[in-house]
Amino acid sequence: MSDFVKAENVFVESGIKTREDMIRFISEKAVELGVADDADTVNAAFLAREDMGETGMTDGFAVPHAKSAAIKRAAVLVVKNDEPIDWPSFDGKPIDVAIALLVPDDEAGTVHIRLLSKTAVLLMKDEFKALVRGTDDPQSIADAVNAGIDDE
Repeated sequence: MSDFVKAENVFVESGIKTREDMIRFISEKAVELGVADDADTVNAAFLAREDMGETGMTDGFAVPHAKSAAIKRAAVLVVKNDEPIDWPSFDGKPIDVAIALLVPDDEAGTVHIRLLSKTAVLLMKDEFKALVRGTDDPQSIADAVNAGIDDE
């Protein structure tokens, strides 16, 4: 199994109140982790994608994603929030888990599509959703995401 998603990329009990705050949090963490070099540019890329249509899936999960030259390497960040927040979603319910995909502009056609499709498949698996809901251990959540990304 790869270690594409590291435990340091998983944030639990975040206490975030709005979708915009969640996206700002993810953008700032991306810079702190060395994934990106400009939080404002990454934040704008996430918001531009949000304007195109909902990234809220079902069962309280969202998959916000951004492509930007400010992103230096592809990464996945997971934020498990204390409380559900309003987020346009396919089932009309608020979300409390965001699996954020960050992709450099030059990998937009390949890595972005692969991560998006692998994440969508993960979110169809009840056992994955139950694992994320049932633990606050960042390493366990990172391992579950990695297993899904690696799964061929």
